[in-house]
Amino acid sequence: MAAPALAPITRQVSGRTAAVPVPSGPTAAAPVPSGPERGQPLAASVAELPVLDANGRRVPFGALFRERRAIVVFVRHFLCYTCQEYVEDLAKIPSSFLQEANVTLIVIGQSSYHHIEPFCKLTGYCHEIYVDPEREIYKRLGMKRGEEVTSSGNYIHFIHHDRNRLDHKPINSVLQLVGVQQVDFTGRPSVIHV
Repeated sequence: MAAPALAPITRQVSGRTAAVPVPSGPTAAAPVPSGPERGQPLAASVAELPVLDANGRRVPFGALFRERRAIVVFVRHFLCYTCQEYVEDLAKIPSSFLQEANVTLIVIGQSSYHHIEPFCKLTGYCHEIYVDPEREIYKRLGMKRGEEVTSSGNYIHFIHHDRNRLDHKPINSVLQLVGVQQVDFTGRPSVIHV
């Protein structure tokens, strides 16, 4: 017998909401809007901060999702095994699922841009990836660990602050927030790198 369909997740339940930039704390959330006016605006001072691509080219953080909807995942660093596993699972999301929902998947790490290509080879990640080597965006958004964010048009619609290294938001929950088809992770064994 098939399990009943779950209602879509429309917000993260939390004891508080906060404007972006977000002060440190376990969780801040905003409802998923039908338009940008219902999200929390990203501060211009944060939107202008640069991230670097695999070639070292500077891109303003806000430009990553100014013209499109995006899931932005901030990882602690590329040497964190838990972050590597999470990105390996993100790599399993078919590009076609993202394209159908008109959503971009972006990972941002705290490293040198020279480490992007080896990290992508290690994890199999083929979607967009950038680094914030000076941790300026992390600092301004009050991040201490990994985070998941959904955004569009310089508005943040959902933020999850990890409380510990194992507190990543389940990927299918994040996909459901933005209308991306969920992925069956059960049939694909994780790869353990030693």
